[in-house]
Formats: sequence, structure tokens, C-alpha cells
Amino acid sequence: METHSRDFSAVDSLAKARALSKQGRLEPLFLFPLEFGGQDIPQNVVFVPPGIVAIKQQIDSAIGSMVKQGLVASYVAEPEYKGASFVPSKIKIKSSHPQKPGGVDRTIDIW
Repeated sequence: METHSRDFSAVDSLAKARALSKQGRLEPLFLFPLEFGGQDIPQNVVFVPPGIVAIKQQIDSAIGSMVKQGLVASYVAEPEYKGASFVPSKIKIKSSHPQKPGGVDRTIDIW
């Protein structure tokens, strides 16, 4: 997986994450993609360094193709955090189908 050697432990509030986003140092990422029915609400948005959104979009695109083929029925993108940081250290993505083998089990390492 993609790993970035950055430390976001000082980003311990939503205000700090939004300020870094305005500077271009972080960007918003939808945990449950809008194209899968996710909503543009605070609970579905995390802030990540540039490049992470593109990595997640590649994974989500592959899962979208699997959904169209009937191979995926469930999807979860779960952030993991270090300390009080508002920037996730990892995002774990899992998709599966109760009656079909396969699915996706990927982790994006952020910091």
C-alpha cells in the first residue's frame, strides 16, 4: 500500500483540518462514496493528504465494477486514528457478498 511519512498528530481539531485543507495540505475524502449513495455530511468526510483521494477512488472504482457484476453487496470504509488527530492514519476498505467469494479487503496507510 501507499505510505506517507508525515505526522498529523498536531491536527487535533476539525478547525485545524479545515485550515490545512484551505492551504492545500489536506483534502476532503468521502468514506462512503457519493456514487454509491453516500452523503455529503460531516460524518462521511475525513481530511487526508493530497493523493489519498485518488488511491481510494481507484479502489472504489474497482468495487463499483464488482457491484455492477453482482459480486459485491456490502461496503465499509473505516478510518483508524492515532491519538487525538483528525487525520486518519489508515482507511480500511472492505466489500463482500454473502453468497459469493471474493470481495475487496484493502488498507490505505496514510501516516
